[in-house]
Amino acid sequence: MKEISVTEIGPVCIGQTENREAGTGCTVFISKDGMRAGLDVRGGGPASRESQLLNPLTAAQKIHGIVLAGGSAFGLSAAGGVMRYLEERGIGFDVGVTKVPLVAQSDIFDLTVGNPYLRPDEAMGYEAARLAMEAPNYQDGNYGAGCGATVGKLCGMARCMKTGIGSYAVEIGELKIGAVTVLNALGDVFDWKTGRRIAGMLTEDGKAFADSPEEMRKSIETVRSRFAENTTLSVIITNARFHKGSLCKIAGIGHDGYARSIRPVHTSLDGDSIYAVSVGDVEADREVVGLLAAEVVSEAIIRAVSSAESAYGFPAARDIE
Repeated sequence: MKEISVTEIGPVCIGQTENREAGTGCTVFISKDGMRAGLDVRGGGPASRESQLLNPLTAAQKIHGIVLAGGSAFGLSAAGGVMRYLEERGIGFDVGVTKVPLVAQSDIFDLTVGNPYLRPDEAMGYEAARLAMEAPNYQDGNYGAGCGATVGKLCGMARCMKTGIGSYAVEIGELKIGAVTVLNALGDVFDWKTGRRIAGMLTEDGKAFADSPEEMRKSIETVRSRFAENTTLSVIITNARFHKGSLCKIAGIGHDGYARSIRPVHTSLDGDSIYAVSVGDVEADREVVGLLAAEVVSEAIIRAVSSAESAYGFPAARDIE
């Protein structure tokens, strides 16, 4: 098994834009010929658009774009800009009078990081789509949808840490599979191989890690607001040939990567979601690909931690001894 770049997997172009003043951005995945895609949502409060396109019972067999963005529900208009860019170039589902680009979107909550009134919009989505097609610029760190990502928010933003967007991909023979993850979790983050805590809630003096699960155990009282600022999003990309039903299953198995790397995860008011897309024709066993999907998601989570830089007053892992 050899590590590769997530951009080497297949004909998926990735573009990113961000507004650093506002602490938000978007990351766009485009396949001009369409990509088979599935989705599994485990969080109870997703901010999403066109998610039903990926239901195996719906007619569309391919989509043309996926948008991951900040801004919570306010940022969902970014997909409109992606659609406009693609329509101008004749990319989409042919309906006779035009071609309709099929674009799904999921957003994180980052309104408490920078300026809550500046959010991803159509202009930002258009620019990210343009970059994806004309000058692909994906990189890990405080970029795109990861610009305003943070973790460890159980006791409020004063004790959280800065994370970002991360990626990891591998190649086994002809098979390629990777993941891009925007890490914006309520809980603490762990290295899935060693069990070591690598990011999360800090102690009150900000010099060491606290323990989010232990903090939760201190009270059984319902405090709904503390779960409102969290969502981790991923796109799994493979060159193995699968259709929507199998891709939904692979996305579901990919959530195992969340479960072993983030504690707590999948809470009622976050929007934890994973897309899985197929952009090739390599024959591969679905269960093997699912196993690898969970692993690349866990590794992408680690990269989202290690590549992040301190920003907006929130320290990154590299600044915590």
